[in-house]
Amino acid sequence: MSKNKENDNGTSRDGSLDIEQLFEAARDDGALSPEAMQALHITDLGAQIQAGFGVQVDDVASSEVVLVTVMPDDSGSIKFAGNAPAVRDGHNLVVGALADSRQRDSILAHNRYLNGAVLYPYCPIAQAVKMDTKNYDPMLGTPLYDQTVVLLGTVIAKAQEFALSGVPARTVTLIISDGADAGSTWAKAKDVCALVRDMRRAEAHIVAAIGIDDGNTDFRAVFRDMGIEDRWILTPKSDAADVRKAFALFSQSAVRASQGGASFSKTAAGGFGG
Repeated sequence: MSKNKENDNGTSRDGSLDIEQLFEAARDDGALSPEAMQALHITDLGAQIQAGFGVQVDDVASSEVVLVTVMPDDSGSIKFAGNAPAVRDGHNLVVGALADSRQRDSILAHNRYLNGAVLYPYCPIAQAVKMDTKNYDPMLGTPLYDQTVVLLGTVIAKAQEFALSGVPARTVTLIISDGADAGSTWAKAKDVCALVRDMRRAEAHIVAAIGIDDGNTDFRAVFRDMGIEDRWILTPKSDAADVRKAFALFSQSAVRASQGGASFSKTAAGGFGG
């Protein structure tokens, strides 16, 4: 994994720890298994993960943080099925609900599209960019496994960066797709599963998924293979109202999870129905 340009003390020039050092620290803490470390090292992810890092720990005043991370599908089938407006609206609903919550000062958000473009790196929820027709025009492929490894690697590394600075971090991550993997070149479902399994074991992470019905994909099977629990999987119809309803359920869950330790644990255990 490539390193940022470093000073003699092993930190990058902006003072942050190198991505590789963060993964090694997570491994040493028992938060990453050998299988998960292998998944994160199949290919060089350093630059892709760094692109999502955003705000520096020292610039966050809160004594604890919640990292809310979303990966909207930007494949062409979203557009052809007429679901692009619903995905945009759903993302914006989530951002709006979190920005209006009492916990907003402790919430950082990050949006990375399914094909790797970063709409915004981790930033205070009030600064999250709304999705619109100019910044979201889905017309690419579905490298679901490749980009989920990048996404979860970013979540794990950012949470570890806060932890090493004495700031507890909990995370809530949402993956959106309207098709099975098509286009991944280096990662498989088992690689994603290794990461999700470790995250679940740490009891500080929620990984959820929305599979928008395409008429032939068994999304529960797809996401189960990726390690995501049934209670954190939604499969809305290819219908604007149903897609927006799914995002609304995630929004409610994310707000509950951001309310503190007990609320996070209860939300994680209850899933979308909890």
